[in-house]
Order: sequence, then C-alpha cells, then structure tokens
Amino acid sequence: MMKLNAAITRRECLRGLSAAALGGLLLPRWAGASLLADQGERRLSFVHTHTGERLSRVYWAEGNYLPEVLNEFNFLMRDFRNGEVMAMDRNLLDLLATLQARLDRPCDFHIISAYRSPQTNNMLRANSNGVAKHSMHLDGKAMDIRVPGVQLANLRDSALDLRAGGVGYYPGSDFVHVDTGRVRSWGG
Repeated sequence: MMKLNAAITRRECLRGLSAAALGGLLLPRWAGASLLADQGERRLSFVHTHTGERLSRVYWAEGNYLPEVLNEFNFLMRDFRNGEVMAMDRNLLDLLATLQARLDRPCDFHIISAYRSPQTNNMLRANSNGVAKHSMHLDGKAMDIRVPGVQLANLRDSALDLRAGGVGYYPGSDFVHVDTGRVRSWGG
C-alpha cells in the first residue's frame, strides 16, 4: 500500500506546475476548436473572385463531414487557371469556420486563391517574388481570402489570435493568407 505524503515541497509543486504547462502544449495546437465543438453543424459561404461562383453549404453535421459538400468545395477551390481539382484540407475548412465564429458573424469568404497546381505555382513564382516554391496552396492547405465588411487588419488579427497555422498579410493586394501549417506570420 502506498503512503501519501501530505507535505509537498515548493520544488515538487513547481515541478508539477511545469508538467501541467508542458501538457498544455501537447493539446491541440489551437484553442479555436472549442468554438466549433458545440455546433450541431458547420456552414461556410464562399465567393470565388476569379470565377464569380458562389457556394454556401453545411459541410459538417451530426459529428461528420459531408462528402458531397466537400466535393463541391473542392471544385469551387480548384485551380481556376487550368481546372485541376485537389481535395482541400478539412482542417482548413474548420479553421475558416472558427475564424467566422471569432468574427462573430456569418460571412462570405471571398477566395482569391485556394488550390494551385504545380504549373500555376511555378508561373506565379516566375512573375512574383512573394510565392513560395513549396506553397501550402499546392497541398490544398492554404487560402487567400478577404471578407467584405471586415477590415483587412481585423481579419489578420483574428486569424493570428487563433494560432492555427500561417497567416500572411497582404494589404497592397487586399487579402489575408491562412493555412494549416506551423504557426507563423509575415507581411504588413
């Protein structure tokens, strides 16, 4: 039988607090997931700025992603230059739903760029110095967005507050880049 020692030293207490803090670092990397946890369904609305296409759908309901809707989103977020479609990262959709909850309003995300084929990415790199060789757009894990009625700096700040991935700020081009990679930020 183990005997418990009622007297805990200050060092033991600090060691326990350190372990608890470290444990907190091992939790999901973004607390924004809690904003989605209680929702019975998740809806996103998009307008693609290059094609004019609009789509508003519930993509998650009763604890499940809806495959038909994910396919519709994938098509909308295709490389509009060549029509190539890629399965978009579900975590990116959840990041956007969390961002929408953080903005505390339903909104249309205006898509400037979502999936990019290798050919498109290479063409953009050749014509701009702001396009990464191994862009997360190539893997369907990034989107460049704006939200009408939300100041670009506020959109950036809300995305940064999520600590859910990369956030790039491009006020000259009027968009914010969000991705599901490691937490980092640039621009502005």
